Order: sequence, then structure tokens, then C-alpha cells
Amino acid sequence: MSVRIQVILDDEEAARIRSQARKESKSLSAWLREAGRERLERSRSKSPLTRAEELNSFFAQCDELESGAEPDWEAHKALIEQGYRKGAG
Repeated sequence: MSVRIQVILDDEEAARIRSQARKESKSLSAWLREAGRERLERSRSKSPLTRAEELNSFFAQCDELESGAEPDWEAHKALIEQGYRKGAG
């Protein structure tokens, strides 16, 4: 049995979604169903980190994904301050 669901979107949002569905050669309905299923699957696959070992493992995985060195904080602050000074002038 199928159920009809009404979704309220503003004109711009509806146009963007409809355009993306066309780009993927899908009906609007099929595109929305797929987007909903993907979102459900992502939320199901995420489990909360409840133990210290899980947290350590998570951070180790994050470290493996990163490359290069951590930027210098003092250099960041100087750049931000420089931007504020230019914006104020």
C-alpha cells in the first residue's frame, strides 16, 4: 500500500530540487524517496560513542584522514585582526 505525503517548499527550494532530480534523470518523487532513504541509512549507521576506546578509535580515524601540520594559531589571529582593520577603514 502506498501513502501520499505532501511536502511544503518555497519556490526556490522546489526549483533547485526539481532541477537536481532532472539532472539525475529521476522524477521528483523518486528523487525525494531516495534522499529520504539515504538520510535514514546514514542516521542508522551512526552510533553514539559510549566508551573511551570508541572515542580514542574515532580520533585516531580522524587523524588518519588529516594531512599536513596544524596551522599556527598566532598567524590565524593576525590574519583575522588584519581583516577587521581593513573592514573598519
